[in-house]
Amino acid sequence: MQIGELARRTQVAPRLVRYYEQQGLLAPARSENGYRSYTEDHVERVTRIASLVQAGVPTRLVRVLMDAEDAAARDEETCPVAVAEQLAAELVGLESRLACLTRSRDTIRDFLVRTQHEVLLREDSPLPS
Repeated sequence: MQIGELARRTQVAPRLVRYYEQQGLLAPARSENGYRSYTEDHVERVTRIASLVQAGVPTRLVRVLMDAEDAAARDEETCPVAVAEQLAAELVGLESRLACLTRSRDTIRDFLVRTQHEVLLREDSPLPS
C-alpha cells in the first residue's frame, strides 16, 4: 500500500508517517518508481508509534522501545541497562505529567460542580467525565 492508504488506515497524517521514517522508526520498501510501499505490519507499527507519541513519549525513546520490541521478536536481548535507565527516567516525567493532568481535570470538574454545571459531567454528556 502507498502512504495515503497507510495514513487513512492509521489516522496519521502522511507528513507524520514521513517524519517517523526520518526518525528511523519506520522503514518502508521502495518500488521501482520510488514510491514508498507499506505492509500490514507497517499499519500496526505506525499505530503503535502514534499512540506512544500521543502519550507524550519523545520519538527518541519511541525508537528505543520499538528497537526493544524488534529485538524481542528476534529473541535477542531487549533491555540492556542503558535502555532501562532511559526508560526509567522517562517514566518519572510521564508520572509527573499524569499528576499535572489529573490536577487539571479535577480543577475543571470542581469548577463545573461549584458553578452548578455538573450536568455536563453526566455519562451521556458530550464532555468526558
